[in-house]
Amino acid sequence: MEVARLAMRENQENNVIISIKGVQSGPERESETIELVTEGRLESDGEDSFTLSYQESEVTGMEGTLTTFQIEENRVTLMRLGEFNSQMVFERGRRHVSLYHTPYGSLSVGVNTREMSARIDQRGGDIRIAYDIEIDHAVTGMNTFEISVREAGARSALC
Repeated sequence: MEVARLAMRENQENNVIISIKGVQSGPERESETIELVTEGRLESDGEDSFTLSYQESEVTGMEGTLTTFQIEENRVTLMRLGEFNSQMVFERGRRHVSLYHTPYGSLSVGVNTREMSARIDQRGGDIRIAYDIEIDHAVTGMNTFEISVREAGARSALC
């Protein structure tokens, strides 16, 4: 009985409200801040492992793209599937290289994670990641994003 209850809990999906604040800056450009609030899904994949997903909209310029965060203890993987396909791996103090596919072509992109914290449970939580983007081994942008996840029915999601 306890095993069945645990299995149900591990595969539980919740409708959530996701608040995202992203700041992008570069060596030769001013900082740009983007804020977005959207509905999504939070799924527990087991102890200390979660999947957060939402559909991009016209506001982000990536309409028709599904964005998914795979959240583990020391790693967050961002995957986008749709018109824009990419995978970015964030681990504090590590550099990961991946391909970023757009309708205009593909790029090899390096991601150096400076800071990362992810505190998520079945009811929601917070993610903060600060990272540098590089193309051809040259830093082209410094980015930070903060994500707050709350149950869709929770009062705090509206505050």
